[in-house]
Amino acid sequence: MMCPRYVSNLLCVSLILMFFGTRSSSGQQNTGGILFPQESETRERKSLDGIWNFRISPRNDPDLGFRLEWYNRPLDQNGHVELMPVPSSYNDITQSKLIRDHVGWAWYDREFRIPKDWFSNQRIWLRFGGVNYHAIVWVNGIKVLEHSGGHLPFLAELSTEYLSAQSTNRITVAVNNTLSSVTIPQGRIVRQSASRYPVGYFTLDYAFDFFNYAGIHRTVYLYSTPVSHIDDIKVTTDVQGSEGLVSYFVDISQSNPRQHPNAIRKISTKQDFRVSVRLEDKAGVSVATSSGESGVLRVTNAKLWWPFTMVSDDSNAGYRYTLVAIVLDALGQQVDVYRLKIGIRTVKWNTNTFFINDRPFYFRGFGRHEDFNIRGKGIDPVMLVKDHNLVKWTGANSYRTSHYPYSEEIMDLTDELGIVIIDEISAVSIDGFGPELLATHKSQLTQLIHRDKNRPSVVMWSVSNEPQSQKPEAGPYFNQIVAHTRSLDATRPITIVVAQEYSRDQAAQYADIICINRYYAWYSDTGHTEVITNSVIQDVNNWVNKFNRPLIISEYGSDTVAGLHMSPDFVFTEEFQIEYLKEHFKAFDALRQNGTLIGEMIWNFADFMTVQGITRIVGNRKGVFTRDRQPKASAHLLRTRYHLLANELEKYPLPTDLRNLIPIYGKKSRTEL
Repeated sequence: MMCPRYVSNLLCVSLILMFFGTRSSSGQQNTGGILFPQESETRERKSLDGIWNFRISPRNDPDLGFRLEWYNRPLDQNGHVELMPVPSSYNDITQSKLIRDHVGWAWYDREFRIPKDWFSNQRIWLRFGGVNYHAIVWVNGIKVLEHSGGHLPFLAELSTEYLSAQSTNRITVAVNNTLSSVTIPQGRIVRQSASRYPVGYFTLDYAFDFFNYAGIHRTVYLYSTPVSHIDDIKVTTDVQGSEGLVSYFVDISQSNPRQHPNAIRKISTKQDFRVSVRLEDKAGVSVATSSGESGVLRVTNAKLWWPFTMVSDDSNAGYRYTLVAIVLDALGQQVDVYRLKIGIRTVKWNTNTFFINDRPFYFRGFGRHEDFNIRGKGIDPVMLVKDHNLVKWTGANSYRTSHYPYSEEIMDLTDELGIVIIDEISAVSIDGFGPELLATHKSQLTQLIHRDKNRPSVVMWSVSNEPQSQKPEAGPYFNQIVAHTRSLDATRPITIVVAQEYSRDQAAQYADIICINRYYAWYSDTGHTEVITNSVIQDVNNWVNKFNRPLIISEYGSDTVAGLHMSPDFVFTEEFQIEYLKEHFKAFDALRQNGTLIGEMIWNFADFMTVQGITRIVGNRKGVFTRDRQPKASAHLLRTRYHLLANELEKYPLPTDLRNLIPIYGKKSRTEL
């Protein structure tokens, strides 16, 4: 794909990929499974993470890399390169303001080797966990795939015709962070022609309130599978008495050796292969077996997947079994093996209650961001573990992946720890609602659900955050979006996170559960905390009375500069954030008592970076933790509330330090603490 000028190049990427998703070097759409790469008896994998070469296209000649075919030789032979860690956002790694604020094409490359035995009766795959936003990938100068969408994985099968087993191979990636009216999320190029601007000056403007970090954000894997291999596994679970039911489907693909290696044909496992499936507990003991590409595993006295704090012993939260799928040939020889961690649990809801395993569940949690100092949105296991230790420290049991799908490594942690997830797509602050945007939106929802369908921690799909849902065209648009989502997964409820008034919103009527974002005494009546309690109660009651559905307050919060103090409290001080939270807690408790609220999620878990602006002091400061994960005073208040709620609703024991602290306050209410 080549376009002569920058804007047309962008449109080629955004419009073509919008309709076709990930495309392989054969030009065919890659509809294969997106199972996470793993090592097994039949599979191997190599990480391509590390230090790559990097350079950006000149601002005044964005197509230079395509025109000079930078992908046909090492990047450092095309000019000066920077060293760039992968995974990471490239914006904050160097000391260059041009790189930090770059809009357009950025180029990466590195060399790698492939084990010789991968060339013998194996298929070789290249998989990216996530690249923001558009990506084109070449191997040894051959274009192997394209993808659009910044937070979801994509892959291509590599052909041995252009790979070398004897020498190094080279991978080149071109990344473009430009957004448009038909991308998810949206943005627009704003060009300035006034004489005071440099010639050709432009900026990327967007409505969402977080920094548009760019780069190869997640792990890059090279891995092998057998020629005939497990392409996908789908699992649903149910509980009948003490018995757990695991329904499964194993999808197998086989390459036709007379065609291009990327051409995949689905085959009948009954005719060509035999599938054996077993379920193992944490100790590796088999607890159920089955055969066939689909079936039901029945587990006697099943250990259920429970959220954190719904069981008194944390070691029993997030309990997972291992589903072992084995493909055997006609002679009984092992062809492929894949292991999938699963949890047995049920999700149900009615007009005022959400249930996990038939027990009422109240969401206590956060809106969050994948955002870290220096790394940007680059995945970092140190920060992942630290963040989830803090989530558990606060007593939270859930969060929303605002405002895009989070990395698979994060989702692995939430599965394991029992942290409940509202899984959100990247449709933040969208407007326009035309057919091209609809196609992009549906495509990314399909990819998200394909990726996360088996995760026990995912209990709800969020199809948008704060769309311009007051517009008449938003109604038909979200009717289609919700119907599409439900066609892909009918086992989980669907929500739309709205910021409009209940009387004007056109989208929430199609959701199973309503989430609203509200900022009384911050964006309206700034500083006047005395209006919060009644405003929240009246607002929630209006929504519930009109739509008769469960409701979550999915955002509320105030910017707070750590260490800034004033008495009486004043906006941006830690004292104000404390008072702000207390007034919300009064409303939440009143609403819980009359059964109109099923959850509260503060905005935000931690401070995060935004675009430069006079209303943002080096980012959004609404976190209860600073960007380097130190607690503000509000974190301690929130922790007290969340643990008291866990103790009241779930009989979860209070942490020792809180047990020792709370009697000091006598019999004060949870709201007053």
